[in-house]
Amino acid sequence: MIYRKKILLGLVLFVFMAGALFSAYVYRSIFSSNTSFEDESVAIYISTAAEPGRLSRALFPFLENTNTFLKVAKQKGYLAQVRGGKFIIKKGMSNNDIVNVLRSKPETVQVSFNNVERLENLAAKVSKLIEPDSTQLMNAFLDERFFLENEFSKATALSMYIPNTYDFFWNTSADGFRDRMLKEYRIFWNEKRMQQAADIGLSPLEVSSLAAIVHKESVKKDERPRVAGVYLNRLKKNIKLQADPTVIFALKHTQKDFNQIINRVLYKDLKINSPYNTYKYKGLPPGPIFMADISAIDAVLYPEKHDFIFFVADTSRFGYHIFAKTLRQHNRNKRQYVRWLNERNISR
Repeated sequence: MIYRKKILLGLVLFVFMAGALFSAYVYRSIFSSNTSFEDESVAIYISTAAEPGRLSRALFPFLENTNTFLKVAKQKGYLAQVRGGKFIIKKGMSNNDIVNVLRSKPETVQVSFNNVERLENLAAKVSKLIEPDSTQLMNAFLDERFFLENEFSKATALSMYIPNTYDFFWNTSADGFRDRMLKEYRIFWNEKRMQQAADIGLSPLEVSSLAAIVHKESVKKDERPRVAGVYLNRLKKNIKLQADPTVIFALKHTQKDFNQIINRVLYKDLKINSPYNTYKYKGLPPGPIFMADISAIDAVLYPEKHDFIFFVADTSRFGYHIFAKTLRQHNRNKRQYVRWLNERNISR
């Protein structure tokens, strides 16, 4: 009888100890730290596509024990509904904490862009900041149906992307990025800007095309309204714009080589047959030759009023220009610039 009691007591103690050990294991699995990195926090990026290994590639390198995480994640129903995005995991988080973070709203990323010459450059830059690759972004940028519905074309599409800093979810789709930029474009072109464009006789797309030239002509923001005034004077007088940056773009566009560096426009370049060559064709080019920043756009909307028709680089004040009202004055000003180029052997 005593022997049976000892056996029963032993079984009770065994079950109790086993239960206690199991409870401790469960507690550690759920609530103990399971991170394996030195920084205070890390950002993980989980792909939107339901592809095998997406979780292991993004998260597992930062976990101390992947098995306990998977058990907790399965119990909490996370593995059946993994969501893509950027998430912040803090040092010392438990499996329970980590799963809760991964099930919460993803973090946003800042997307900034400017100084872009073509849509291809924009796609390459943005693809480094959000999930879609440059090919997916270009497909969205060049969607003919989107163009028709929103009155853009391949030539004018760059105008839609107003350079600034925007918050996006990292896993925003290519179409989602493009559509958000359309929304920002419409916000930018508010009633006041639309009216100002109408007052100078241009549409928003035309303003963007001229602003791109102004941007390329002058790096000095305080001078841009004066440069814009020159081109608006030429448009009013039905004079060709004769803007060197458009010739450079025409060369690159015609030769399909946008990597070449052109520091000097030659007389032979002025004859290139391209709608972007404003020495050959009157009016504005078919679209922007560059992504104009907001200061250049506003310079066109609020130009300096004057009688200047010409300008050339001022070699005594780097970045600025000398302006002229007559061709005779301009030719005199131009000589100092040509002399400066020749002295430095800048032939191209």
